[in-house]
Amino acid sequence: MLPEFMKKHQLSEAFKKNALKRFIPLAEEIVSHQLSANKTYYIGINGCQGSGKSTFSSFLKEYIEDQHKLNVTVLSLDDFYLSKSDRLALSVKIHPLFETRGVPGTHNIPLLKQVLTSLQQPGKCLIPRFDKSTDNPFPETQWEVMEAPADIVLLEGWCWGVNHQSVHELDVACNALESEEDSSGVWRHFVNQQIKSNYEPLYALMNYWVMLKAPDFENVFAWRLEQENKMIKAMGNSGSAAMDEGQIQQFIQYFQRLTEHSLKTLSKDCNIVYELNQNREIIRSLVREQ
Repeated sequence: MLPEFMKKHQLSEAFKKNALKRFIPLAEEIVSHQLSANKTYYIGINGCQGSGKSTFSSFLKEYIEDQHKLNVTVLSLDDFYLSKSDRLALSVKIHPLFETRGVPGTHNIPLLKQVLTSLQQPGKCLIPRFDKSTDNPFPETQWEVMEAPADIVLLEGWCWGVNHQSVHELDVACNALESEEDSSGVWRHFVNQQIKSNYEPLYALMNYWVMLKAPDFENVFAWRLEQENKMIKAMGNSGSAAMDEGQIQQFIQYFQRLTEHSLKTLSKDCNIVYELNQNREIIRSLVREQ
């Protein structure tokens, strides 16, 4: 199935090398764990914007389903963003920066918890989808219907797995967005509390963690710009919500604090870390002793 997957996603020979050397052995390990557990097995996948989480998750799903006939569900944290109206309400109640999707606090965590729980139980499970071109969730009639229970659930997200910071770490603004628009720290303190109260309890559901680790935050702009261009191409240049380079530079500042925090701290909590270079090539794998 690898040649077909590469053709479908227009991938280079570098992906083939990684798939054979790293991803297929990982998939086999995950299958072994799931068969041993004999229940729904949850994989948390972290990586900054543009790091390749979606392609990586899709490959694991297709390989495991093709080779082992198991039921694999891929979830993206991005599909659980709140609607524009809900974020507007949050921006009025807490801080204006919450009108923009991205940080913890702008996801529908009760819905995420419900979906994760439902995927363990027999029956049909609705999987939400978010339309970035309209900045709103797709109508529920367009959500995916999955047959549960799932054998394996892959949940990927740019901040998935990131723990809260100490109050002291929040004192100093990390960029112009924070210094100019969150000078009092209300926004970042609320984000931090959301992680602690609502996100970290769900991390405990994950049985295994994988990180696609960027070399540093500087690569996020180039990778995010590439994502935007792909979205524009897919929409046939009709997406009114597409961002130009200046808007992307502004947008990624929302993600900087937690991305840098994850690059410093998350590796120790992951079962396997794939260290990437600026071209998203894996230069090293770090495996945590079990």
